[in-house]
Amino acid sequence: MSIKQGAQRLYYFPKQTRWSNGIGALLPEAYKKFWREWKLTQPAAVHYIKKEGTYIRNDETEEVFPVQNVPLPLLYPKEINNGIWGGEAIVQGFKKKGMFKRRVPHFWFPHLKKSIVYTEVLDTYMRVVVTHRTIKLIHENYGFDHYLLKTPACDLRSELALKLKRQILIALADKTLYPDNPEKRTEVYAKYEQYLSAYTREEIEWYGLTFEEACKKWKALNETTPQPLKIQYRSELIAKLKENKIKEAENVDVVSSGETSWLNKLNPFTTSSKTE
Repeated sequence: MSIKQGAQRLYYFPKQTRWSNGIGALLPEAYKKFWREWKLTQPAAVHYIKKEGTYIRNDETEEVFPVQNVPLPLLYPKEINNGIWGGEAIVQGFKKKGMFKRRVPHFWFPHLKKSIVYTEVLDTYMRVVVTHRTIKLIHENYGFDHYLLKTPACDLRSELALKLKRQILIALADKTLYPDNPEKRTEVYAKYEQYLSAYTREEIEWYGLTFEEACKKWKALNETTPQPLKIQYRSELIAKLKENKIKEAENVDVVSSGETSWLNKLNPFTTSSKTE
């Protein structure tokens, strides 16, 4: 390491992220694994054809060019979380209406439509907003449940699809599907149990949650009921009185705020002490 590099390292401050401070740093590894699958994993190529290899040769000119799989700039509106778009999004680019005209900004929107989907594990029909690619993927995977369970979070993208996948995994892990039909439960469980090998029970519990929902869940699991300071001080006082063998404090545990105790009787300004 040179002197210049050492000097630069002295002035290096690590970038603060949601995982370095606050509740984000306390979230379990099970949720961080899901977050990496959802937000940091490169999704499958949907709006362009991905080329394999490192170089490609033009058959006519025999020129060799490096392969550049550059993802298109995509926009994910908030409406995507209320439907299942099958990996599609709004494509942002430019369009020319003529050879001698300037290019202008243009947006390509996916074709959305309402459709009915059926999940066999949850035994539920749902009316959701989907795309043509979503219907195609459901047919290619032989069912809506197989499509959700096979597809990683980065390709599902929407919160609705991830919530459904989480409910399906929980139903399979806890075997709560078809509670009134044991034969159907055994049949359906045997059909989808292969997908449970990729997750632990803790990972399933944290799967499909947004960052805000994960923080609320962590707070609910780790929150403790705050104790008023007056109860703490009374407990410490009673403990000291018992150490000094005060007779009145022998059978006293913790003094509650709503009950009349021997401490109130010792107070000359209380109503009970005046009446007595």
